Amino acid sequence: MKKLLFQFDTDPMPSVFDVVVGYDGGADIITGYPNVTPETVGALVDGTIYTRGGSEKKSTAIFVGGGSMAAGEAVFKAVRKRFFGPFRVSCMLDSNGSNTTAAAGVALVAKAAGSLHGKRALVLAGTGPVGMRSAALLAKEGATVTLAGRNLAKAEEAARAIETRFKVAIRAIETADAESRGAALAEAEVAFAAGAIGLELASEAQWSGARSLGFIADYNAQPPLGFGGIEATDKGKERHGKTVFGALGIGGLKLKLHRACIAKLFESAELVLDAEEIYALAKEMA
Repeated sequence: MKKLLFQFDTDPMPSVFDVVVGYDGGADIITGYPNVTPETVGALVDGTIYTRGGSEKKSTAIFVGGGSMAAGEAVFKAVRKRFFGPFRVSCMLDSNGSNTTAAAGVALVAKAAGSLHGKRALVLAGTGPVGMRSAALLAKEGATVTLAGRNLAKAEEAARAIETRFKVAIRAIETADAESRGAALAEAEVAFAAGAIGLELASEAQWSGARSLGFIADYNAQPPLGFGGIEATDKGKERHGKTVFGALGIGGLKLKLHRACIAKLFESAELVLDAEEIYALAKEMA
């Protein structure tokens, strides 16, 4: 029985990255569908749940991806709504790689810190999918989380979305310039950079001089990095008395985690892998 992975992508083209990792995770055949919406996904789901029976169903799985987490969440919800009784297959949500990336980053920092409970955590440029998922997972670990963005209204909207989805409290602030980001870092004990490629969010002088800051993580692998003065390959590296993780240092676990999640999809027909389940696995693997 071939292991079939159906990739429902909300973008015009299914992600090549997700296809490669899907094969590395153990899928025998991957079929990608572009521009999938909650309105069009029903017939696709029906094809996965009505074709195999009994133990055969565990050899069919669904992966929801694409660049937009909001669009992915809507499709993922529609997928699960289509299931009933034994008519279901395992499914995973990882739009923009945000669930696996954020899970890997937070799991590594949590391990290094021993505990994040009660710590003041800052997510710079946190309004994107990876930043929002990181803020949510930090809050679930008991940290007091501040989500920073260039626009206050957008940061507040992201914070509300996190609070609704994860039932945690998130503080939103505006950090439109280097000075405001430096001020926010001065108050943090843990800091993540989740900004766009090519944007330095904090200079080496800013983060190295933040006395209470003990742990930093940067998701950007292309220079200039979000935190100046670190290396993408840093993985628990000590710099200026802080424990530092770069994008490639995080990316090793992210890739292993993504592959492990794909493999797990084929262990049963009832697995649902979203942020919480993926993060639990990341903590085991970290």
